[in-house]
Amino acid sequence: MTSPPKARTVGFQAGERNVFLHLLTACNLSCRHCYINPSQHGTATLPLDTALAWLRLFARPDVQSNLVLLGGEPTMHPDLAAIIRAARAMRFAVTVDSNGYLFHDFLDRVAPDELDYLSFSLDGPDPEVNDPIRGQGVFATCTANLQRAVRLGFHTSLIYTVSALNIDHLHRMPDLLAELGVERFFIQVIGLRGKPATGGPGPGSGWQVDPDRWLEVVPQVAARAAALGIHVTYPKVYLDPGEPFECAGLVAENFFIFPNGRVYRCPLCEDYPVHSLVIEGDRLRARTGLNEDRFFTLTIPEGCVMNKLLQPDAIRYQEDGTPLHRISCCLLKQEMPPST
Repeated sequence: MTSPPKARTVGFQAGERNVFLHLLTACNLSCRHCYINPSQHGTATLPLDTALAWLRLFARPDVQSNLVLLGGEPTMHPDLAAIIRAARAMRFAVTVDSNGYLFHDFLDRVAPDELDYLSFSLDGPDPEVNDPIRGQGVFATCTANLQRAVRLGFHTSLIYTVSALNIDHLHRMPDLLAELGVERFFIQVIGLRGKPATGGPGPGSGWQVDPDRWLEVVPQVAARAAALGIHVTYPKVYLDPGEPFECAGLVAENFFIFPNGRVYRCPLCEDYPVHSLVIEGDRLRARTGLNEDRFFTLTIPEGCVMNKLLQPDAIRYQEDGTPLHRISCCLLKQEMPPST
């Protein structure tokens, strides 16, 4: 008898490198939970020469780094195929995060062996759930292009951003993913930046999911997907009792790069001009002053300092004043490998 899949926490590893490069902020969709903030991230599209120069700033010939190419919608960049090939030559493992529209004949311009993963975003198991969040007709377009990518031999993953709008439908996703042939499933929690930072999906309503509801639903859905042969990753969010808090900014190397040259180490900070690094004249420079990196060393009972600063009302406390749940670093993940 096969034991049920179990999640393991993926601890931060010294020297681990993840580069998230936003090639542009433009997008053909207007998702209700988009984290892009043009006033903070800019509206430019990186020219090919600039994109390659910036990649060289973060490339390590002696160490393979993970690179995620993002937008906006990255396939709207006319030189995306050339950027992918150059990144591979720099020893990056390359993933493209797409909304599924795959502009510029993307699947015809890139070979499956040139890309480590092609990641699609869906926020519902059918048009009735997904399209009110991401846009009319998005479900049909995304799933059709995902199926074509699978047929062509691309390694595919899918991102589902859990919010109060769609958590009740998350349990229906594993069967859909198995049917589509998706290899990896990333369950994300709704962020504290961009549109969600300014309010919820309707008057008097919020995006955030209650901690008990998250813990009740997400691990069970992850186990179901793993049992179907899908590799699942989801954020830890809440630390176990006695589990120490650790900030990725003090251990791993994570860089979130925007077209205006801002480079963040913590994604929760992206709505504010507190980036610790900046690219100027194709050179990477550390910024001085009160920036995000000054918070990484702070220790509080609630866990993540930035979470406490950005949404203090979401943290519940016991009668003695201790937090009911301690919040992990937003980059700490749990993983369930496929069990079949």
